[in-house]
Amino acid sequence: MTNYILEEKDSFTVLGIGTELKSHYTDFAGINKEKADFWQTVSQDGTLDTLKAVATNDYIFAVNEAVNNKMMHYAGVMTEETLPEASRIIEFPKGEYLVVKGEGNTADELSNKLAGIAFGQVLPEAKDFAYVGGPNTMVEMGQRNGLVYGEMWIPVVRK
Repeated sequence: MTNYILEEKDSFTVLGIGTELKSHYTDFAGINKEKADFWQTVSQDGTLDTLKAVATNDYIFAVNEAVNNKMMHYAGVMTEETLPEASRIIEFPKGEYLVVKGEGNTADELSNKLAGIAFGQVLPEAKDFAYVGGPNTMVEMGQRNGLVYGEMWIPVVRK
């Protein structure tokens, strides 16, 4: 099985600016294109820089969350501050998280890779724990050796 860990995390909050994903939840190509287009927009229009300016660390969060029966995707940062343009304060619960680490040529490639490993391999094969919903996130932590590295954090419960 793929390299992953279960890690206890304190609750944390991410301030996010988001978009609704319109593709069917099984249309991975459509969802990935929507996410890539969203990230290109927030990177180019200054939205991501605005978020980074209030962040308490250098991590960039790509958050997925179901809100009012809609699939939402957010660019976010950890912060105690708020911004008028922010669309959501996302609360992550204290508890156990599935953590999958990796690296990719781009943040987009990293996100797709980690989501594929977490949701396509680890969770379907897991015997002792399960994802039961709530926000999950890919955390872009930095760059090394020309690659973007980070982790996927998914809240889980013991079976």
